[in-house]
Amino acid sequence: MGPRLVSVSISFGGMLIFAMMLGLVSEAISEKLDSLRKGRSEVVEQNHTLILGWSDKLGSLLNQLAIANESLGGGIVVVMAERDKEEMELDIAKMEFDFRGTSVICRSGSPLILADLKKVSVSKARAIVVLADDGNADQSDARALRTVLSLTGVKEGLRGHIVVELSDLDNEVLVKLVGGQLVETVVAHDVIGRLMIQCARQPGLAQIWEDILGFENCEFYIKRWPQLDGMQFEDVLISFPDAIPCGVKVASRGGKIILNPEDSYVLQEGDEVLVIAEDDDTYAPGALPMVWRGSLPGDFIVPKLMEKILLCGWRRDMEDMIMVLDAFLAPGSELWMFNEVVESERERKLIDGGLDLSRLVNITLVHREGNAVIRRHLESLPLESFDSILILADESVEDSAIQADSRSLATLLLIRDIQAKRLPYREAMVTRGQRGSFSRGSWIGEMQQASDRSVIISEILDPRTKNLLSMSKISDYVLSNELVSMALAMVAEDRQINDVLEELFAEEGNELHIRLAELYLHEGEELSFYEIILRARLKREIIIGYRLANAERAVINPPNKNERRRWSVKDVFVVISEKE
Repeated sequence: MGPRLVSVSISFGGMLIFAMMLGLVSEAISEKLDSLRKGRSEVVEQNHTLILGWSDKLGSLLNQLAIANESLGGGIVVVMAERDKEEMELDIAKMEFDFRGTSVICRSGSPLILADLKKVSVSKARAIVVLADDGNADQSDARALRTVLSLTGVKEGLRGHIVVELSDLDNEVLVKLVGGQLVETVVAHDVIGRLMIQCARQPGLAQIWEDILGFENCEFYIKRWPQLDGMQFEDVLISFPDAIPCGVKVASRGGKIILNPEDSYVLQEGDEVLVIAEDDDTYAPGALPMVWRGSLPGDFIVPKLMEKILLCGWRRDMEDMIMVLDAFLAPGSELWMFNEVVESERERKLIDGGLDLSRLVNITLVHREGNAVIRRHLESLPLESFDSILILADESVEDSAIQADSRSLATLLLIRDIQAKRLPYREAMVTRGQRGSFSRGSWIGEMQQASDRSVIISEILDPRTKNLLSMSKISDYVLSNELVSMALAMVAEDRQINDVLEELFAEEGNELHIRLAELYLHEGEELSFYEIILRARLKREIIIGYRLANAERAVINPPNKNERRRWSVKDVFVVISEKE
């Protein structure tokens, strides 16, 4: 009896110990799995792109990075945000695009905690993108500033650069002060504002910018070509069959990028060439072709005419937009401001923002109070007489992308309907030839002189709204936050491109223009694209593409540049040139 009792006790004891061990092991395994599932484990990757934060721009940004990495067989993107990992993965899975071999890894954590930054291998990332939060601009920028401070405190140091998306231009100086040489900034609000102004004045420019920003079509690349050393820029221009040189990164000036340099500039050892090309591995210099330059049809200057522009809504950076417009427009132009801000309050806001109203030289401000979604208020405006109308995402609703877009869409539909009912007046205006400097038969002329509409640019915050508008054909010119995502992706891939974009967006230096073909050739003249490039150099311009009179889209960096074709004066060219 005794031995049997001992053996039963030992058996029960063994089973109990085994059960306890099994429980401990299974608990350890489930804890580890839970940790993996919730994104607490460390990322072992290196040379990856790290995105800190979560916003409605993330989808477009991931898409652009996937396209950029496609030629390498895909890359690795790590996203860290203060959200549940499973939720993030579910939201990314819902995004309707092909990742093209790129892996997206999600981690849950805060960029303000060094342990969380270490978890995503921050010191081994080749680029770090800090996304702005959706919502209040100042709070978002304050968080971005703290994130940059946190990143500069990483003990191991950073291998890559930091690209910070900011919401307000006034906060850029602080972030650059804290981040120093590590930081590149993209101010979303400012980029869209400047693009709206450029596209309002030059119909068709929105499509050009969509093609150049991002990686789907042609974009900017900078590379060193030792075989071009000692060659003049004039010859470099026609040395690339599959790319268009736009500038030089000058080694002797500390790597400064000079857009549209003099023809006589000779490439020195260490200089790199800035080009527009399909991909970084699709172009190389070839043998120098024999190209006949010819002469321009006549050295006539297109006069800058007075313009009448309407701004619907109020933005945070209204004073910056007014200053840019004053630099761009011809003397005597009118800028009508229609919004719900009381007139006396407007002046105070503009002065607080740094605008000196007495220093405006080209534009006169005309103030009107009203709600842009109430038909009666809009009908009080001379909507048939404006050259261009900019519908802004109003400051009062900008924290909600859906609400802001709904308001912009309602304003757009109302303006179009009111204009359509006032057709006779506009037709009379067109007959009198008051619709700008482009000829009646030209592609741009037809856009500007279309009797039922002036040029309307809508600012859209949510890319999904943009897709709806594009499909419905309600508005031809829509600028959305998607363009900012494209710019962020380009600067993340190559930080040098930020200098190029900043100059093209600015009111000084070089910018993109759409020019009529009659400035460069005669009707029916047969010329190769290379010949037109060299003719444009007589005006110190670089032609990067064209749009035929009967075509729907422009062609940037066209193929077969040495092949001759017959041109029409109704065609237009896309050029980079100094601001007029």
